[in-house]
Amino acid sequence: MHNEWQRFLEEQGARIESGRVVDFGDAAAERQAASGGPVIADLSHYGLIAVEGEDAREFLQNQFGNDINAVSDSEAQLSSYSNAKGRMLAIFQVFLREGVYYLVLPADILEATLKRLRMFVLRSQVTLTDASDEMARFGLAGERAPELLGDMLDARPERPWQVLQKDGLTVIRLPDPLPRFAIHGPPEAVMTLWRRLARQARPVGAEVWTWLNIRAGLPDLHAETVEAFVPQMANLEALDAISFRKGCYPGQEVVARMHYLGKLKRRMYLAHAGIDEPPAPGTAVHAEGEEQAAGKVVESAPAPGGGVDLLMVVQIASIDRPLHLGAADGPVLALQELPYTVTAG
Repeated sequence: MHNEWQRFLEEQGARIESGRVVDFGDAAAERQAASGGPVIADLSHYGLIAVEGEDAREFLQNQFGNDINAVSDSEAQLSSYSNAKGRMLAIFQVFLREGVYYLVLPADILEATLKRLRMFVLRSQVTLTDASDEMARFGLAGERAPELLGDMLDARPERPWQVLQKDGLTVIRLPDPLPRFAIHGPPEAVMTLWRRLARQARPVGAEVWTWLNIRAGLPDLHAETVEAFVPQMANLEALDAISFRKGCYPGQEVVARMHYLGKLKRRMYLAHAGIDEPPAPGTAVHAEGEEQAAGKVVESAPAPGGGVDLLMVVQIASIDRPLHLGAADGPVLALQELPYTVTAG
């Protein structure tokens, strides 16, 4: 976390642990505020990888599952990075700012992802760096979020993944029935916008933003789930985060075969559990009476009305049976509706 930005957040009442905003003094009230908003959340628990150089676009195109050629100053995207077996090493947002590509991904897998990407630079004119402390970033969510941004910036991105570059800020519209935006920029410019928004939007902790991602069906990978899923299992096809028309990339044959010839056996679902503590990513999900796990938790967070909401990748064949968290007789998982359509297989 940028030092100046961290001091600013602490002045605003943030309680910060290990570079992550826990809350602003009342976690329960912050969760309640998230349902309709407006809320603002620091996003420093996501890291940034900067990719620059004359071969940057070609390099990324050869590594990632989505079409980097579609990324521009006005268009971001969701993409993924897989191993040769098609198993994902990372899921991230990609945006372009001042000629530099930025990858937004959970901080806990940034170092490993950066190290692996650097292995394939070879003779390419590309530089990859950890840029997490170079810019500040926060999210804005709520029914009134577009109105607030429009009033303060005289413009706003109108559709998912559209980007606005304004007043030194990069503003990305995220896919979500509840309007949401991610804002990146120099600390001074970001602090100015935060102060103005904080007059009408409630500051909230990182877990609230995680809950918003979960309800939107937007997955993140963490250390516990790296190499656990192929992109289609995490619904990336439904999220327009896979291109089947671009050239080769690691795992492309597996991903394409699944799309054209295979039958998907697992996919991602949204569920609720009546428990107090969110399970860690990678926690097993069991069909009732089955000791062998039917799936894994992708991400979880406390829900505003109590209990926990989570994303999980589960065998499609098991989804009509009662599902339990952690063990065959563990807490019951109640399926919820995702905000987008996913084919069964």
